[in-house]
Amino acid sequence: MTDLQAPLSLSRGPALKNRFMLAPLTNLQSHADGTLSDDEFRWLTYRAQGGFGLTMTCAAHVQAAGQGFPGQLGIFADKHIAGLTRLASALNAEGTHSVVQLHHAGMRSPKELIGEAPHCPSDNAEFGARAMSLHEAQASRDAFIAAAKRAQEAGFHGVELHGAHGYLICQFLSGEVNQRKDRYGGSAENRRRFLLEILDGVRDACGKDFSVGVRLSPERFGMDLGEILGLAGDLMQGGKVDYLDMSLWDVFKTPEDAAFKDKTLLEWFCALPRGKCRLGAAGKIVNGRDCLAAMEKGLDFVVIGRSAILHHDFPKKVAADAGFVPIALPVPEDHLSAEGLGTAFLSYMKTWKGFVAEPA
Repeated sequence: MTDLQAPLSLSRGPALKNRFMLAPLTNLQSHADGTLSDDEFRWLTYRAQGGFGLTMTCAAHVQAAGQGFPGQLGIFADKHIAGLTRLASALNAEGTHSVVQLHHAGMRSPKELIGEAPHCPSDNAEFGARAMSLHEAQASRDAFIAAAKRAQEAGFHGVELHGAHGYLICQFLSGEVNQRKDRYGGSAENRRRFLLEILDGVRDACGKDFSVGVRLSPERFGMDLGEILGLAGDLMQGGKVDYLDMSLWDVFKTPEDAAFKDKTLLEWFCALPRGKCRLGAAGKIVNGRDCLAAMEKGLDFVVIGRSAILHHDFPKKVAADAGFVPIALPVPEDHLSAEGLGTAFLSYMKTWKGFVAEPA
């Protein structure tokens, strides 16, 4: 097993100083136009100061019509570059590998937020979404690529393509959601095409020193575990992805699919050949022992979400105490404020049942 504190090289971009990645966490703290706020700047830079080897932004939307939630960071226009440059400079100064997660909510863009019906690979009655034309699908593909160029111009070391959690890339991958009849629908190969064309475009646009990761989720949202295992294996061996970030909800559980019950989700993905690609995962890795257990299964790094909200310096705490356990829930507001959460983020965390303590 590799030490959690050991450096981790990537095929492109600077090495991670340890095996801790900050999960891309929704926090609602940016300005209404998608520009960076001081609260979001503080939240992210505090995690870099806390020792994360890779610090990733929340999902940043690549088109105005792809916004998924209020206060979301934007990267769809040049007006966002100044704030992103400020952020990248501060993160890089802390010695962390800095990454923007690129996102489009697709059918999950609220109509009241974007001012029109959300866009989707196919018409979707549940979300009131309309099918994208071929031109619109390719424009969204190109928007991901342009956003990656903005991230590079701002000084980030890389980007992650958000292909998980039922958002646009995930919607194209889904055999349930994607009912297209053109080159982006039908077979599993066609449904991958949207993601692969974005990946190729980012690689061509951003060159050999820029890291690119992909986030996938293998269950829920119409995902087929067998298909995602195949896609993950092909991505890792294809040479264009520097790391794969698997969002598993619970890395230690067995799959929902009865055909895959003989191993945990983590074991299935760790068994895949990965070439020079690095593999990490998120999902109920909340304390030092969880980190060690996940690494023992074969991960190259762990992705920390909830515990990074509770402790900006979670990596340093685990380095000092391998059995470190975060503060018990629910936590006082004052604790979260001291950990760098602004007012909007605090309000959002109050919607997580049992996370924030009621005032005395």
